Amino acid sequence: MADETLSLKKAFSGHGGFGVDETTMAAMVTKWRKQPDQKSRFRSDFSGFFTKIGSIEKCEDDYLLRLKTEFSRFKNIMVLWLMHPWERDARWMHHVMHKSYPFTVIVEIACTRTSEELLGAKRAYQALFNHSVEEDVAYHIKESYSKLLVGLVSSFRYEGPQVDNDMAKWEAKALGNVIKSSGSGKLIQNEEVIRILTTRSKRHLKATFKHYKELHGKPIEEDLGANLCLQETVKCIDKPAKYFSEAINIAFKEGADKPSKLSLTRVIISRADVDMEEIKETYHKQFGVKLEDMITKNTHGHYKDTLLTLIGK
Repeated sequence: MADETLSLKKAFSGHGGFGVDETTMAAMVTKWRKQPDQKSRFRSDFSGFFTKIGSIEKCEDDYLLRLKTEFSRFKNIMVLWLMHPWERDARWMHHVMHKSYPFTVIVEIACTRTSEELLGAKRAYQALFNHSVEEDVAYHIKESYSKLLVGLVSSFRYEGPQVDNDMAKWEAKALGNVIKSSGSGKLIQNEEVIRILTTRSKRHLKATFKHYKELHGKPIEEDLGANLCLQETVKCIDKPAKYFSEAINIAFKEGADKPSKLSLTRVIISRADVDMEEIKETYHKQFGVKLEDMITKNTHGHYKDTLLTLIGK
């Protein structure tokens, strides 16, 4: 009986992780049918979920809210998996528009999708919400990075193979001069920085970042100070697999906030058919553990099974 109680605790995410173990729960319904004493002992023993009040064990409201989230993970991942990618991106951008630090999702979508994919998401956004992404970003986001975000979601980048190497080198020098003269605090609003990051092709920008490192002896991210929006913009353009790998890893960290945890589903759903093999390889190199092993360790039930299937285990 003790093993059954422990199994049911784990099934309810009593020991942390993502999702719930639906199979174990259903099995306990069968095993404990017409055994009210078993359920009573379980409630008494599960102090994180239940609190003794008088003669009953009361469900903790905070834990019920947490369970609601965990039960919904499988439902959400299935709906997102079935959804058209353009609609999915549009809904993600709309959802974060009123949240703190919304640039994470908006930068991710604007900088890691192809030009056609971003245009499709913007069309879906208009069809769904009767506004453009650009006007909503400009209206709802008042922080200093608003102008950069508007530029990023407005972009339709050239995706051909041609790169003007001399121009890339010149713009690497221009970025260095701006960083040196402006200081990291004002970079996010600098017109030249915004122009380069929002209009140049990804191949051109990768060449620019390469020249910057050669000129200054370090990656440009290290000179961007506390400008997280700029740092993520550069990383999403230059090393998207590294960006996605780090986003997944942050979701697994103890004490990760809700937006960080949501990134696990978002990244795996959006990249499963794109560059998941590269992300898995990058994750292994960065953190010394296989992504599938981290998912197996930290997730439960059908949610875990779906994640493992999507990453191609």
